[in-house]
Order: sequence, then structure tokens, then C-alpha cells
Amino acid sequence: MAGLVVSGTQVSYIGQDCREIPEHLGRDCGHFAKRLDLSFNLLRSLEGLSAFESLEELILDNNLLGNDLVLPGLPRLHTLTLNKNQITDLECLLDHLAEVTPALEYLSLLGNVACPNELISLEKDEEDYKRYRCFVLHKLPNLKFLDARKVTKQEREEALVRGAFMKVVKPKASSDSIATSPECQYTPLPSASRELTSHRGAE
Repeated sequence: MAGLVVSGTQVSYIGQDCREIPEHLGRDCGHFAKRLDLSFNLLRSLEGLSAFESLEELILDNNLLGNDLVLPGLPRLHTLTLNKNQITDLECLLDHLAEVTPALEYLSLLGNVACPNELISLEKDEEDYKRYRCFVLHKLPNLKFLDARKVTKQEREEALVRGAFMKVVKPKASSDSIATSPECQYTPLPSASRELTSHRGAE
């Protein structure tokens, strides 16, 4: 199977342009894999991951995973990286992870809109990022590393006191989402009324 690399309990299936987890991967490797790397694919769904119930590390960087991401229960998973995906709803993701990955200690979300840092937007600064870290630690208090940066005792204490108030506001609809809505794409409105209805997202 081209692209499949197995080394002991480590399984890699990188850069294969797959949109979903191949069935053969779970069938052949699910029962022994402790580390699974599916980075640089086109994944929008994690269906099929339930075959990997012994996973301890899951690498999903550079995919197309969004807010509808659903993980199966992975009781042993301690490391999850979701860098450079399409996640915008931080609270929804964290609530889900708290439920299905109780042993999680290392989480990385860099390169997602949900992670407010300079990688995504020049408008974000260190203060935004601190608020984000505080909120994540409020939701997932057992984390030891977040975005490759160790969680400090001070951060942990602040999350206990202020974390609930550090919710990061979701971004307004982007110009892309407005441009792809059926009304703007298909309705042959006169130019004047089109400007009125979509001036916020017109490109």
C-alpha cells in the first residue's frame, strides 16, 4: 500500500490526498497502533478512527477538518495535533475533547481561526493569545502543553480563576462564506440591490 509506513506501533499515512480514513488502515493497523499520523491529507471526516481504540498520539495537521470534527472515545490519547485545519469554534471543540479524550495532555491548534495568533491574522496579538490559552486550560485543565508551549503554573492558576470569562469571540462571517451563500451566488439581483445585501462581504 503506497504511502503507508508502519514502524512498531507507529502508523503513518501522510500526503495521500485522502478525504476520509481508508477502511484498510483501520482493519490492518487499528488493533495495534498507538501513534497515527494522517497529516497533509484532505480529511474532512474522522469516520473510521474508532478502529484505533488504543491510540495515544494522533497527528492530523494540514487537513480540512472543521467544526463538525467528531472523534470517537479515545481513553488513552495524550497527544493531539490539529495544526492548520479549518476549525473556528473553539468552545465546541474543547467541550468535545473533554468528553472523548480524558487523558489528553498535549494539544496543538496553531493555524486554525480558533487559535488567535499571528499565523492566522495580523490583527491578533499576544494578549488575544493569552486569553485563548486561559480559556483552553479552563476547559481542559489536565493539559501540560498547548501549541508546543509548556503550560505554566501561573497559567493554570489564572485559568481556574478567570478562564470562564476568557471565551474568545467567534469571528464574523468571512467574505468567503458570504460569497458562497446561494443568495449572493445565484440570484440575478440588480447591481444596486446586490450592493445593499452583500456590501459587508463583497469582494
